[in-house]
Amino acid sequence: MAEAATGFLEQLKSCIVWSWTYLWTVWFFIVLFLVYILRVPLKINDNLSTVSMFLNTLTPKFYVALTGTSSLISGLILIFEWWYFRKYGTSFIEQVSVSHLRPLLGGVDNNSSNNSNSSNGDSDSNRQSVSECKVWRNPLNLFRGAEYNRYTWVTGREPLTYYDMNLSAQDHQTFFTCDSDHLRPADAIMQKAWRERNPQARISAAHEALEINECATAYILLAEEEATTIAEAEKLFKQALKAGDGCYRRSQQLQHHGSQYEAQHRRDTNVLVYIKRRLAMCARRLGRTREAVKMMRDLMKEFPLLSMFNIHENLLEALLELQAYADVQAVLAKYDDISLPKSATICYTAALLKARAVSDKFSPEAASRRGLSTAEMNAVEAIHRAVEFNPHVPKYLLEMKSLILPPEHILKRGDSEAIAYAFFHLAHWKRVEGALNLLHCTWEGTFHEVSVYPKKELPFFILFTAGLCSFTAMLALLTHQFPELMGVFAKAFLSTLFAPLNFVMEKVESILPSSLWHQLTRI
Repeated sequence: MAEAATGFLEQLKSCIVWSWTYLWTVWFFIVLFLVYILRVPLKINDNLSTVSMFLNTLTPKFYVALTGTSSLISGLILIFEWWYFRKYGTSFIEQVSVSHLRPLLGGVDNNSSNNSNSSNGDSDSNRQSVSECKVWRNPLNLFRGAEYNRYTWVTGREPLTYYDMNLSAQDHQTFFTCDSDHLRPADAIMQKAWRERNPQARISAAHEALEINECATAYILLAEEEATTIAEAEKLFKQALKAGDGCYRRSQQLQHHGSQYEAQHRRDTNVLVYIKRRLAMCARRLGRTREAVKMMRDLMKEFPLLSMFNIHENLLEALLELQAYADVQAVLAKYDDISLPKSATICYTAALLKARAVSDKFSPEAASRRGLSTAEMNAVEAIHRAVEFNPHVPKYLLEMKSLILPPEHILKRGDSEAIAYAFFHLAHWKRVEGALNLLHCTWEGTFHEVSVYPKKELPFFILFTAGLCSFTAMLALLTHQFPELMGVFAKAFLSTLFAPLNFVMEKVESILPSSLWHQLTRI
């Protein structure tokens, strides 16, 4: 409630500032006129009478020109706002107000507060809400060379968007590079390779790095993008593991010698975890599921703090393939915690296990006659919980929407996460007799239309600008059609506006001596 109130106040501040920017011309000329009048050495009553006389001499054409100009300016800003929103998905005015005006008005940057909460670990709820809204790397992402490229060979289309590949490039630079790479020639070449947009340029740079030294990240790039089969990728990852393990052990011994060595060790740790995880995924793809499960368990024991890789989701999928439901339940008991970020894999796997206990004998007609049993109620509640977390998944599991290749990055609770989950877990739901039927009955009864997540909501300032443009255009039209009547309204409005000023000036004149006021007006 407090956060909503704070956000409303911040938006109200921005609205007030933006309203001022629309009317600055009118107020600017009025202030200039008042300054000019007050500089003349006359009495206050004479000044006010001069102002009144000026307002009385204004013709309707002035009001038409004033309102028409305001409408034109607001219309041009509306067009620019709409173009900027269509291109970048955000309001230019809101972006400027948040970045520049909010600090001046005493606002608090939400990002910095969220980051501080996450780093300090003081608020689990804040950390969970932030992690649900950000883009995550897909734990079950495919191999570019061995899997994604097959789609390109068959259809001639690119399976990944530029935005998705750009996020992957940022991930590679974050996890596979460090500031001391310039000291090692091979790593310096790979640091440039991860920034290359052209796949052939990246592959050529990786080969160049391998000519200098056994570089683990070079093998990773070749395994991901050049290998055309999973077997070739696994072979390259094994070479990467040999090189990466040596770098990891050397940097582990030197990590306490300074920040530079600590950064190297952090990078070498990320590289080693990535290689072992991809080797486990290769084993899973090649049908060696038990070997893959063992590799994932060993990796989670060796690096228990690296939860950002979400290796437990790979483990859950492999265990479901083995139909080791007791082991799946044990993993869920560890990771389905209120303080950890949820995912569709966690929620829907928990629902699948609950549904498995009752789905083979479940009948909607029988349930409506006798009511739901305790086990059926638990299964229905688990499905409700899963649908509440991500309502896009059931349509893919029930094959009401066509599946496509999963992206390399997903948005929690979004359509992309639903695609990534259903792509690998649809077979597990089909294997459990009656599970999809129970999902269909439960989901159909509580289904409501959902939009594609995240939906681009129309920014407030576009609506505000459109309303202001329409209002000033209407004033201009009314002034043109009914000049005398609108002139009376305008004069009454301005008289009311200056009434407090008139009252204050009369009080000041009655208190201050006339000679002193005469000298002040001459300044």
